[in-house]
Formats: sequence, C-alpha cells, structure tokens
Amino acid sequence: MSKIRELFGTFFKIGAFTFGGGYAMVALLEHEFVEEKRWLTREEFLDMVAIAESTPGPVAVNSATYIGYKLAGVAGAAASTLAVCLPSFAVIYLISLFFDRFLQLTVVANAFKGIQACVIYLILSAGVKMLKNLQRTPFNTAVVAVVLAVLLVVVAQSVVLIYAIIYLFPLKKLHLVKQ
Repeated sequence: MSKIRELFGTFFKIGAFTFGGGYAMVALLEHEFVEEKRWLTREEFLDMVAIAESTPGPVAVNSATYIGYKLAGVAGAAASTLAVCLPSFAVIYLISLFFDRFLQLTVVANAFKGIQACVIYLILSAGVKMLKNLQRTPFNTAVVAVVLAVLLVVVAQSVVLIYAIIYLFPLKKLHLVKQ
C-alpha cells in the first residue's frame, strides 16, 4: 500500500507542476524515475516513452499507467493514472467556472506567453537528452536524419505559407481593413 501512495504522490506532483502536456513531462519523468527514485533504468525509460508515444492517449497518462503497473500492478496503474490526471482536471474545471473573465486578465495572458516558452524548452531538452542516450547504430542514425529532414521541410513550408498569406494577400486587398 505504501508503494501505491508513493506512486500517487509522485504522479500527482508531476501532474500539478508540469505545463504543456506529456512531451513537456518527459524530462521531469526521466529525472524523477531514472535519476532520483531509480524505479527505471535509462533503457526501460526510453522503451516506456516509445510505448507511450505509440499507443493511443496522452503520453503522460500512458507513462503513468506503465510505471504504475510495472511497480505495483493494476492498483498502481490506476493510482498513477488518476493522480496524473487529477490536477489538470481540477484546474480546467475551476477555469471553466469563470472562463470569460479569466481570459481578460493581462497577468494571465502574460503568464501563458511565459509558459509557452518554457514548454518549448522542456520539449527540446527532453528530445536532446533522449537523442544523447540513443545508441549510435546505422538504423537509429538514419531514422534521426529522416526525421530532421522532414521537420526542416515542414518548417520551411510553414514559413513560405505564412509569408504568402501576409505579403501576397494583404488585408486591404481583401477589404477587411478600411483604406
């Protein structure tokens, strides 16, 4: 029973203090479960992330279920999954009660801008950390090269599309702005 309480507390903390979804949680999960608590080896963690990403559902929930089950069976999986979801549910429920007023607060708008920057950093740092720990096999190198090439193409297309929308179709020509 103490392992289930520990799982619940750990995942509740992760759910409460992580913004940006499952990918932003990956770095915190690795720190907590590989380095601090040593519940998983680095290889087990990488396998867990691969499984969590490839199965339907949020990465954080899938990770919580996997780790909870590995450490304490079905009860551990249930406790971990519930714990990682509760903080988000509570926050969203509270926000929904006064959503319109909440969005009008300048402090909230500025906080979300700062959170966005932090989320980008967390996702990038988790990716770089996982990339450093990846075995240097020809197959892994080829997969990383293909993913980076596709990412570059997608980003380039997005930049071109945004440029085209802004400069080729100005708002004045579309009569959306008074001349």
